[in-house]
Amino acid sequence: MSGVREAPWGQTAPTFLGLAALRRAGMTRAGIARSVASGTLIRARNGRYVVGGTHPDLEFVARLGGRLDCVSLLRHLGVFVLDGSSMHMQVDTGASRLPTPPSGVVRHWRVSRARRDALVADLTEALAQAVRCQGPREAVATLDSAWHLGLIDDEGLALVFERLPERYRVLRFLLDRRSESGSESLMRLVLRTLDCHVDVQVKIPGVGRVDFVVDGWLIIECDSERFHSTWEAQKRDRRRDLAAAARGYGTIRILAEDIFYHRDEVRAALQSTLAHRTALRRAGARR
Repeated sequence: MSGVREAPWGQTAPTFLGLAALRRAGMTRAGIARSVASGTLIRARNGRYVVGGTHPDLEFVARLGGRLDCVSLLRHLGVFVLDGSSMHMQVDTGASRLPTPPSGVVRHWRVSRARRDALVADLTEALAQAVRCQGPREAVATLDSAWHLGLIDDEGLALVFERLPERYRVLRFLLDRRSESGSESLMRLVLRTLDCHVDVQVKIPGVGRVDFVVDGWLIIECDSERFHSTWEAQKRDRRRDLAAAARGYGTIRILAEDIFYHRDEVRAALQSTLAHRTALRRAGARR
C-alpha cells in the first residue's frame, strides 16, 4: 500500500495456517499431527496453526482469534509507545466462539483491511487505534516515531487521520519527523507551551548536533539510560557541554523518565530558567 512500509518480522510470516492451506501444501491429518508433536507446527486453536518458532505474542493472539494491534504491534516495530503493559489485539467484528481473554488483554473490535489469516493488524489501523488509546501528547510522539523510522510517510499519515474522528485532526499539525525519540517529541510539546523560540536538531560547530536550542542560547538535551548511562557516554556529554559553554550556550540535560512521568516539574523548571535569564537581561539593560 502506498504511503506505508510494513516492517519485517524476521523469517516468520505473520499469518496462521488453516487446515485447507495445509492440505493444499500436501499435508495429511497424520502429517499435521506429527508436525504438532515435533513442534514444527503449533495448534493455536481449532483449525488454526502457526509455524513453530513464531513470536510468542503472535502465537498468543492466534490462540485468542485476533491480530496483534495498536500499541502492542507498534512496540514490536520499534515505534515509541509510552505504556506497553497491556496486550492490544484486533478482532473482526462479528467473530464468534472466541475464548475469553485473560486479564490485561484489550480487544479492539472492528472491520479490518488485513488479510483473513494475518496475525498483525494493518499498520495505519494500528496507528489510528494507538491515537485513540493514548493521550494526545503520547499519540503525537507515537506518530512522530513511526514517521521518523520511515514506517509511514505523508500519504500514510493522511490514511491514519482518515480513520480518526475529526477532533483528532489538530494533532497532524503538531507532528515533526525530526524527533528521534519519544522523549524529544514530548519535550517539544512542553516547549510549545512556553513563550520561547525553539529550534530542533541544531548543529553547532565544535559541539555537534543538539536536541533543542531555546531562545538562541539554551541547549536542551533529552537523555535516556540507553544512550547516556556509560562513563564513556557521560564523558562525551560533559565535553560537549563544556564546548557549548565556551560558545556562550547553557545546557540542561533532562532525563527521559522525567519527561515521561514528571512533565509538570520539567516545565516549571524550564519556565523559571528562561524567566531568570530574561530578568538578568532587563536588569543589565537598566544599568
